[in-house]
Amino acid sequence: MNPAEITTAAIARHMNLTQGAVFRHFPNKEAIWLAVMQWVAEHLMARVDKAAEGIASPLAALQAMFLAHVAFVSEHPGAPRMLYSELQGGRASPAKRLAGQMMQQYAARVRHLIETGKAQGEVHPELDSEAAATLFIGTIQGLVGQSLIIGDMRPMVAAAPSVFAIYRRGIASAGVDG
Repeated sequence: MNPAEITTAAIARHMNLTQGAVFRHFPNKEAIWLAVMQWVAEHLMARVDKAAEGIASPLAALQAMFLAHVAFVSEHPGAPRMLYSELQGGRASPAKRLAGQMMQQYAARVRHLIETGKAQGEVHPELDSEAAATLFIGTIQGLVGQSLIIGDMRPMVAAAPSVFAIYRRGIASAGVDG
């Protein structure tokens, strides 16, 4: 189901509430989507941060983030459905703005690890960090999109390690093991 087509009545039914009870907590449907996006942003970023925490190797930390992101999406397939639905809208809703902020924060974390990798000799020193961060996120988005099309998250989870290995080979310094 397209998240944009979900009614507040359906939300209330699913939550075993009255529609009035839903509106006591949220003034409108837009506020509901913003709350959902806040939950997704908070939990996804916490998951990828925890995955990379304490890993000395920037390339290994990137891999941990990549796999954690894929795992999060496989556990919460409604999150990308909602995000893609929100992004298709023509106007800049609060949820859409929050999604953009989350993507910027995520890209900044990836760029930081890439720059650290350059300093440690793991990442090719002439690599365009901005482009590499865009490719990192875009690769995950591609896996997610394919999974949504086929309606099954398992192939995404299965492919993620091999897909990351290709990404890693593209950014690693010569002689760095993959």
